[in-house]
Amino acid sequence: QVQLVESGGGLVQPGGSLRLSCAASGIAFSFNAMGWYRQAPGKQRELVAVMILGGSTSYKDTVKGRFTISRDNAKNTVYLQMDILKPEDTAVYYCAAAHDSKWLRGEYDYWGQGTQVTVSS
Repeated sequence: QVQLVESGGGLVQPGGSLRLSCAASGIAFSFNAMGWYRQAPGKQRELVAVMILGGSTSYKDTVKGRFTISRDNAKNTVYLQMDILKPEDTAVYYCAAAHDSKWLRGEYDYWGQGTQVTVSS
């Protein structure tokens, strides 16, 4: 059974940094795409960043230059380095993984349980 387990969330002051990790277990090969979504209270879930197997990345406009997604394919782990955090980044962050190009339609095969990120002074 494939599982995605996130870690690294927490409370941070504006301007601070956090690094999220998502480790996949129960699978012997790399996913085509691994990404991060977030959902703030009362809002729809939105794509934050995604990285495909070849290394290409895509970011939400409001996090470009502040967030960096990376992958360790050997470990089936994806990371999200978040710098210069703002209160509007507060949300539950979810890891997602897709075996094929369905991620282009916002569809993924597996989701993590989510980790809370709170940016507040």
